[in-house]
Amino acid sequence: MPAPNPLTTTQLVGYLSEKYGSQINADHVREAASHFGIGYATTTKRLRKFYVQRGTWSLEQVKDQLERQITSPSVIPEIQQNLKPQKDPNFVPFGNFSDVKKIISSKLFYPTFITGLSGNGKTLSVEQACAQLNRELIRVNITIETDEDDLIGGFRLVNGQTAWHNGPVVEALERGAVLLLDEVDLASNKILCLQSILEGKGVFLKKIGKYVDRKPGFNVIATANTKGKGSEDGRFIGTNVLNEAFLERFALTFEQEYPSVKTEQKILEKVSSNLGVLDEEFCANLANWSDIIRRTFKDGGIDEVISTRRLVHIIRAFAIWQDRLKAIKLCVNRFDDETKQSFLDLYDKIDVNVGEVPSDD
Repeated sequence: MPAPNPLTTTQLVGYLSEKYGSQINADHVREAASHFGIGYATTTKRLRKFYVQRGTWSLEQVKDQLERQITSPSVIPEIQQNLKPQKDPNFVPFGNFSDVKKIISSKLFYPTFITGLSGNGKTLSVEQACAQLNRELIRVNITIETDEDDLIGGFRLVNGQTAWHNGPVVEALERGAVLLLDEVDLASNKILCLQSILEGKGVFLKKIGKYVDRKPGFNVIATANTKGKGSEDGRFIGTNVLNEAFLERFALTFEQEYPSVKTEQKILEKVSSNLGVLDEEFCANLANWSDIIRRTFKDGGIDEVISTRRLVHIIRAFAIWQDRLKAIKLCVNRFDDETKQSFLDLYDKIDVNVGEVPSDD
């Protein structure tokens, strides 16, 4: 006589609710049966008290009951790891870096918002400030789907049992780390779960009945391409108008600009030197080229800019092909044909030795 399957109804319900939510259909049940190595009929018998109608089961009520019954919940043990960013040998301080570093070094709780165009070093400045100060940094990339479970934490299925798992916000609170909310203007109103945390009050984990206070040094820094008011010109599709009460909890806002020509040239020289392709003339030409483009953009003459990040892409392409023009062309192919050609024509005027722009044939 075969030994009875050790799988419990609690384990089965925990697996289904974690993977599919509270509303379960026949396909979900078949997948669970296959996962646990039991028959479909046996699985449906385990779920009979959750039956709604043919091919439909509801786990909403039992999920709530399970969470309420956990008086001493299992918590996934913390994995000791180094969260201090590494120093970037190519980094050159500019703009608001010294101010950002001063805020972090003070260890005061002072939520900070950094806004600016794409690719101008907003995130990198925070990472490198933490690296220089030997501070832990937890970076969260925000999307429209980011919710309380992603940020604060929730129950996870571990070896067939439900266990509480801290989210990045709780980890940062408990470690006294810097929490970086990257691209925060992509968030929905679900990010309002951070309201009390942005007031410096910690957070109550209602599902396990535990209050987590912030340790000294904890701070929140957010980066965004907009000021949380949406993108009127359509350049940053997907950004949202953030709740005014949420934005008001950030003590100050830094407006990050692109680096100066001299600073940008230094950045490119560092990158190219570390790649073994240092070409000071090329770096100077690229810095002047991007500066002209950005000034024209500000005057409304064009709709696109060349970011510092894209200049670094060009240097890396140059390290591969050893061809200035090819490196530039490959890295501006993302723009529409008219913009791309105008960028190439402009560079041709700056770098008289670059040669004719090759055809696409």
